[in-house]
Amino acid sequence: MRIRATVAAVTGALALSALAVPFAQADSRDAASLDRPSAAERFGTSSAKSAFSTAAAVPTVSNVTVNAGKNLVFGTTTVKTFTVSLTATHESGIADAYIDLWHGTDVETDVDGYLGPNEEAATCTASSATTSTCKLTITGDTYADLLKNSLAGNWHVTAGVLSNDGEIYWNDYYKTHKVQRASKLTVNASPEPVVKGKTITVSGKLSRANWETLTYSGLPSGQSVVLQFRKAGSSTYTNVKGIKTATGGALKTTVAASVDGYYRFSYAGITSTAAVNATGDYIDVK
Repeated sequence: MRIRATVAAVTGALALSALAVPFAQADSRDAASLDRPSAAERFGTSSAKSAFSTAAAVPTVSNVTVNAGKNLVFGTTTVKTFTVSLTATHESGIADAYIDLWHGTDVETDVDGYLGPNEEAATCTASSATTSTCKLTITGDTYADLLKNSLAGNWHVTAGVLSNDGEIYWNDYYKTHKVQRASKLTVNASPEPVVKGKTITVSGKLSRANWETLTYSGLPSGQSVVLQFRKAGSSTYTNVKGIKTATGGALKTTVAASVDGYYRFSYAGITSTAAVNATGDYIDVK
């Protein structure tokens, strides 16, 4: 873990090269802003002290939370505002806090995605003279911020805190949080109605948001999907069998009809792509 006093500015050359997008969308979508503030810029102080300083001199930070701990899922037209928060402690009390999300391998040389807070200062609520919980909001927009599919996955979370006496904690690598491409899953069970014991064919398609074309497209073949069944009158789905997607995200399998109920496909998701359940399709068994 590396704890920094400041955040290096991303050069114009890096911003241009890291945000290269397909020619077809370049005319209509501008490059996302990567203008992240330094600790000194954010907190309005000329000298940001590093957490490498004497441990007692800087605030301590815990409970850094993004979107209530839930993955951030973006489709092709998603604009999502979510809450970020942290708890901080310092002997002088807490004046302000900062949280952002950024994508890349190194904050100094490789940042190609950034989601920063909407507010110029956090709302900090003191639970004691030394400890506060601070909250901010961040807005992410598929169209403006997520121009490349390669941005899907784990994003770094920066946590910063300013104490009442001017001490600063700043960590660009505090934790990671998933920013995922939304997925869709369809299902169709046929024939219907069907005679008990006869074969049912269950088909569907697994697709996900393409942030570059702003459309949905099928996932590559080989994705693991589970066929599930819910008996009529029940609220619980049970696993029937696991299958793999074919080309373009196509799904197809067969089962023997037993009782009335609903069939659906369930996808657990991967790092870049959100989990999803299809809406159950009812089968009437005679």
